[in-house]
Formats: sequence, structure tokens, C-alpha cells
Amino acid sequence: MKRNISYCFLGLFKTWLTVFLAVTICFAEAAATEFQVGDDLGWQEPDLNNSALYTQWASRNRFHVGDSLSFTYKNDSVLEVDKWDYYHCNTSNPIIAFDNGKSIMKLDRPGPFYFISGAHDHCKNGQRIFIEVMDPRLISQSPPPSAAPPELYLSDSPAPSPSLGIAIAVAPCALFMALIVTFLASVCSSP
Repeated sequence: MKRNISYCFLGLFKTWLTVFLAVTICFAEAAATEFQVGDDLGWQEPDLNNSALYTQWASRNRFHVGDSLSFTYKNDSVLEVDKWDYYHCNTSNPIIAFDNGKSIMKLDRPGPFYFISGAHDHCKNGQRIFIEVMDPRLISQSPPPSAAPPELYLSDSPAPSPSLGIAIAVAPCALFMALIVTFLASVCSSP
């Protein structure tokens, strides 16, 4: 009887070790996403009839802690700024400034990130992007909240309306691991 229990515990230990390694690999893969800002268009001043280009691009993606943004541009720059500077296109006090043509920004915390072009009038013409990085402690993957402009902000365009939809996702890796653990637990518990 003791031998069966020892084999069961050894089997459970191996299972948990396998599950731990699988979870680690899954999280490492998930955290390694690099997003090309603007996709093939890159980081440039949008056409006048497409000033929402970067807002739409950001709304199609979900950003997590550990992801990166890759900005590719020519004769331009990218500035990380605070919320007020984002809405007022203020380039005079950036948190970080890049002007080397290919800049990668690591998203190292949950919450908002604001980026604008440093080129004259590009931000006012739509070359700016707001990124909401999801909190890893949250289970559901809901759309990022709309960035509310400061109270003094005046605009010719209407403010974006927040989305009411919520999407709940289950990682296939986690589901697979749960099935393995359930199966092994049932095998070890049967006489």
C-alpha cells in the first residue's frame, strides 16, 4: 500500500513539475510580443482623411506587460509624454525621446502610455497613439478604457465613446494543463 502511495506522489510531483514548466513557457511566449506600430505603414503623419489611424490600430490590439512597441520612421521622432502633453500635442517636456528611425519601447507596467510625434504639427494631424497595457492580475481581457482628455481640452472632433463589450479568453495552454492535472488526479485516486 505504501508503495502505491509513493508512486502516486512521485507521479503527482512529475505532473506538477511538467505543469510548472508548461506555464513558464506559455507565459514567456505571451510576454514576448513585439508590435509594429501602424503595421506596414509604420510611424508617420497620417493622411488628413485618416487622422484616426493610430487610434484604430491601438484598439485592434491588446497589450500586456512585457510586450514591446516598435516605431519605424524617417525624418521624424517619437516622444513618450504624459496625458496632458498627449492631448495638447506638447513636445517640450517628453518623458523619453527617440529620433533614430527605429525605436523599441518596452511596456514594463500596466496602465496608460502616451506617444506623439516630435515633428511640427504631426501630432495635431493624428500622429499620436494612446496604449493601455493590461494588468496581468486581471483574468478577463476587456477592451482598454478610453483615455479621458483633461478638462481644459477643446477639440473639433467628438470624444471616443467607451466600449461596453467584454471578452473573456481562456488560454489554450492553461486549459490543456488543467485537463492533464484532472486526468492524473483521477488516475492516482482510483484503487
